Amino acid sequence: MKSLNKLMQDIIVLTTEIETNYPELYKNLEETPITICDTKEKTICLDDLKNYIETLKSQLQHHIETHKKSIT
Repeated sequence: MKSLNKLMQDIIVLTTEIETNYPELYKNLEETPITICDTKEKTICLDDLKNYIETLKSQLQHHIETHKKSIT
């Protein structure tokens, strides 16, 4: 299981890649909903971060596939 720090590093690397290589997608990331641990403690949950990074990966993959189709 990934640690909190590792997940945060992965998110930073991925968002930096998106910002650098896909700025048209990056500007929409603010619209990506994320709930950080819906518990009484309101702490950051690893599952929430895992879901968030999977969402980012999915959005990037969809963008790449869609962009390729529009070019050809």
